[in-house]
Amino acid sequence: MKYILISPARNEEKFIAKTLDSMVKQTLLPERWVIVDDGSTDSTAEIAKDYAERFPWIEILRRSPRLDRSFAGKVHAFNAGMERVASLQFDVVGNLDADLSFDPDYLEFLMRKFAEDPKLGVAGTPFLENGYDSARDSFEGENHVAGGCQLFRRTCFEDFGGYIPNPAGGIDWIAVTTARMKGWKTRSFPEKRFHHYRTLGTAGRSSIAASFSYGEKDYYLGGSPVWQLFRVAYRTAKQPVDGLALFAGYSWAALRRMKRPVSRDLMRFHRREQMKKLKAIFRNMIRFKKPSNFSLLTERS
Repeated sequence: MKYILISPARNEEKFIAKTLDSMVKQTLLPERWVIVDDGSTDSTAEIAKDYAERFPWIEILRRSPRLDRSFAGKVHAFNAGMERVASLQFDVVGNLDADLSFDPDYLEFLMRKFAEDPKLGVAGTPFLENGYDSARDSFEGENHVAGGCQLFRRTCFEDFGGYIPNPAGGIDWIAVTTARMKGWKTRSFPEKRFHHYRTLGTAGRSSIAASFSYGEKDYYLGGSPVWQLFRVAYRTAKQPVDGLALFAGYSWAALRRMKRPVSRDLMRFHRREQMKKLKAIFRNMIRFKKPSNFSLLTERS
């Protein structure tokens, strides 16, 4: 099986060399890796260009600077990269952030998973970040694939229509959940990890502002208010200020009737999954077991 990678990168001079070094050491190289410099104002493009001159499978695509910083811009950059590989033959397409590092056999491992299971539509692994382990601390579980490195079977990616350029975010979650709703398997394989260096959700924001934003996102992605109450209670018990900010974000979005970028079908599917997780938590509590999925209430995505 063959794969290609797209990496939208904006002002990643601090970390992109880690990603580049990890990629050139891979035991299974991509057909093409397009690094899309999304209007960086630092030396991101220059660092990437140095590697592209030495490794012909790396391509740099530069886009004009833009004033706004939004998740829609990342999708537009990704789509620009996809246009550059449209004529290539490949089975898997990956969205790879430019602030990661991983083992030399990381991508060979994931490609082997696709070869073993033709129903596998989206694959990735948990990640580590400053003591945070998404396999242990995230609410999503093994069916969610973290946005830092998402690999899609090409037919799956085409089936659900690719990333939605939602300015407010949630693009990675929408992609994986939509694929699952359409019947594809989505899996985060715990045998491996990638290291993520930029703290999620905090670019230019405090932790309180990030929690408020996550609360808004919980609403506009169609999350159940019942699930949200338990999630807020759990977060408040551990981090009171962040928990209250999470509640305020969800409530503020609900009061404003913030526009949701998800379909009614996807929202219903999402809420059914949340209720199944909540029931699993309560079953474990009733059985006097330490609920391994209680951390499901500590979402980071």
